[in-house]
Amino acid sequence: MSKQGVNPDELSQPFWDAANKNKLMIQNCITCDRLQHPPEATCRDCENGELEWKEMSGKGKIYNYVVVYDCPVRMLQEDQPFNVAVVMLDEDPGIQMYSHLPGVPADEVPVGANVEVIFEKLPNGQNVPEWKISN
Repeated sequence: MSKQGVNPDELSQPFWDAANKNKLMIQNCITCDRLQHPPEATCRDCENGELEWKEMSGKGKIYNYVVVYDCPVRMLQEDQPFNVAVVMLDEDPGIQMYSHLPGVPADEVPVGANVEVIFEKLPNGQNVPEWKISN
């Protein structure tokens, strides 16, 4: 599946730099020890600005999914229909990421299945996290 390039900003740059090293890093508040994604300048819970980046295990579960049949993004239209799965991280189910689940046929997503992160390289050289079914 062809994907759009990523243009990191100052807040997301550490996430994308880690992805280029095949690592999944999520922002964490030092004060209240809460993970948050996407990254922000301050903690969503306590509003403190003391944030760090923590490496995640790269494991999660499929929470839910949809199948896209009519995508407005021209470069994705040739891949229709395709899955968009919601993945909850094992470290914090409140942190949710999205995946096309490469190799899983449309509408055959096993909700509740364990997944692990893989990284796909975009044409611009940036790695992006994707997810695959794991045992």
